[in-house]
Amino acid sequence: MGSADANTLISSQKSSDSGVQAVLHPLVLLTISDYITRHTLRAQKGPVVGALIGQQNGREITIEHAFECATAESDGNITLQADWFSQRLEQMKTIHNSPQLDLVGWYTVLPKSGPTPSILPIHSWILSEHNESSLLLAFHTEEAVQHSAGSKLPLTIYESNYEVDEPKPEQGEDKEMRDGDPPLKLKFTELPYSVETGEAEMISMDFVARGAGNATVVEPREQKKPAAVFGFEANPKGKQPAKATQPRDANQHAQEHTLSSEDEEMIAALTAKANAIKMLQSRVNLLTTYLQRLPPSYLSPNVTANLAPAQQTTPSHTILRSIQALVNRLSLLVPSNTKAYELEMLSEANDVHLMELLNDVMQSITEARDVGKKYGIVESAKNHNKKLLENAGNLGPQYGFASTGDLAI
Repeated sequence: MGSADANTLISSQKSSDSGVQAVLHPLVLLTISDYITRHTLRAQKGPVVGALIGQQNGREITIEHAFECATAESDGNITLQADWFSQRLEQMKTIHNSPQLDLVGWYTVLPKSGPTPSILPIHSWILSEHNESSLLLAFHTEEAVQHSAGSKLPLTIYESNYEVDEPKPEQGEDKEMRDGDPPLKLKFTELPYSVETGEAEMISMDFVARGAGNATVVEPREQKKPAAVFGFEANPKGKQPAKATQPRDANQHAQEHTLSSEDEEMIAALTAKANAIKMLQSRVNLLTTYLQRLPPSYLSPNVTANLAPAQQTTPSHTILRSIQALVNRLSLLVPSNTKAYELEMLSEANDVHLMELLNDVMQSITEARDVGKKYGIVESAKNHNKKLLENAGNLGPQYGFASTGDLAI
């Protein structure tokens, strides 16, 4: 029995029966992850609860922004502070008035198995007071820790409906006939969703990606003390004997090293390209595995796959047509004149190597010039000292250095 069957709050209906489609924006994910990170690092008490605002156009619901919510505990249940929530919601509506956004749901942290009874007071209050078709975004922290490139986002979006909750009769047992309507119970159904990014959000995501590529923990530096004068340390309380300074280790030097803006941009660009290559490789491996596990009737005679019927995948003509269309488009990426393309690439590679050699030559010339300058300074100092000694010898012993027989007056 799966987790969905064990959870009594999960509906038995399929997600495609309702026809509701959710559109998620990346700024909502940034807000939720930031809230969870601060809540965890600061060891704050209470659940992670926030509201989602967006638009509802027919059967499509967009989730565009999110904000944190203040909670209160009453009779052992976690609820929202009604006055605070209403005031904050009006403020968010005033800010996002073009286009006008409204409350479309709320979010919290839940396990992968689905909603728990502890969320029912908050969800029921939102349904009765603000939006009767409110959504629930469940963020799964255990999946976020083990997240890999190309995998699904660690979240699930649910819609709620009141359904008949009747216990199933055991096999061979007659069902009891009762008068009146059967009882209704709140059930949650998983919704399909897609991610949509606007132009302003693309700028924000690019900025966050650049900063995340080289994010490090910076420890506060110790305040430098004034230098010692004549063997005594400068201290407002008085002069004290100077203590022997301990040499700083290499780790402290490494911590104080900071990257330039060009290095940060280079690291961010390389990180983005590496993640894109990893995702592409994972998708190619997925397609290859899918094709290798097709039944023998779908494979060419040259390809043999010794797989049991249980290990074979169920063929999908839609997926196979998409793969065939992708393979047909690969010929467009190959240039028509391969030899000219190779010559052009070789010419560009030679130009790059030539520029690198010229750069090395210019650096060598600059270093040789610096060595020549230093050598000239040293030689001029030696000649100057030699002339001083010769002049002192020509002036006589009375103007020179003290010798034997001279009296000290």
